[in-house]
Parts: sequence; structure tokens; C-alpha cells
Amino acid sequence: MSAVERIDEIDVRILELLQEHGRMKRNRIAEEVGLSVPSVSERMRKLEERGVITGYHAVLDHKRLHFDITAFIRVIVDGSEYYPEFIRRACALDEVLEVHSITGEGSHILKVRTRNTTTLERLLSRIQSWPGVHGTVTSIVLSTFKETRRLPVTPTELVPVEEFETS
Repeated sequence: MSAVERIDEIDVRILELLQEHGRMKRNRIAEEVGLSVPSVSERMRKLEERGVITGYHAVLDHKRLHFDITAFIRVIVDGSEYYPEFIRRACALDEVLEVHSITGEGSHILKVRTRNTTTLERLLSRIQSWPGVHGTVTSIVLSTFKETRRLPVTPTELVPVEEFETS
């Protein structure tokens, strides 16, 4: 039995700072949380090893890069025997930013970004041709008022990895 993994107030502050400023230098983080740089580095290493921090990413302005269309595509896949291949194909597409298994209408929802309606139409045609795909329903985003990956973090016990791993 492994010891209960926790994040404390200092870990929370480090996570908040990194979510707000992913490129913040460790000496600045150390100043903010009142620890030495080696202590902050060790905490960050542990947060990475425990899977709390899963990566560091630049946030790009999709419109500046000519990806003008954001859409959500609900996909109806006929049966669970088709799910693994559907997920593999969807995850392999560069335009697909997110793939989720859902309840309600459809079996999966995809968040996609494409250059224009022509490229969206091509993408939809491709997805609709996959084995087991019964249909799609697409909603094009007109305006976005909030889009973030930032989470509100509090001191807590970490959920054991085995509780959320999928087979």
C-alpha cells in the first residue's frame, strides 16, 4: 500500500503560478512561495513525476495562424466494437484538438479547428467515411468568450492513478 499523495498550499501556489505564467523562472517562483530554488525545483519534479503537471505548452492564437473555424462535432458511432478504431483515427488528425466519449446524443464529441468551411467540410466527409460512423452533428463556434485549461487548485489528496486509468 503506497502512502497517500497530497498537494499542500505551497504546491497549490506553484501550480497557480505555472498555470498563469508557464515560462516563469524558478527563482521567481521561489520568491513568490518563500522557498529556495532547489526546493521549488524538487517540488516541481515531484508534481511532474506524480502526473499532476503533465506538460508545459505555448498557447497559440489560432486566428492569427489562419485557423478561423472552431467546431464541435458530435459523432454517432454504431457500436462499441468500433470505438477503439474511431478514437485512434480521431486522435491522429491534426485538426482534432479534443476527443471525448460522451453521454446523450452521440457517442463522442470532437473539438476541431480548421482554416475555413471548405477544410471543415473535407474533415467531416473523412470522419463520416470511417467504419461504424453512423452520423455527425456539427456546431460551428461564432464567438469564444472563455477558453482555458486552468483549474482551480486546493490542497488535497491526489486521486490514485488506477482510479481513472482506462483499459
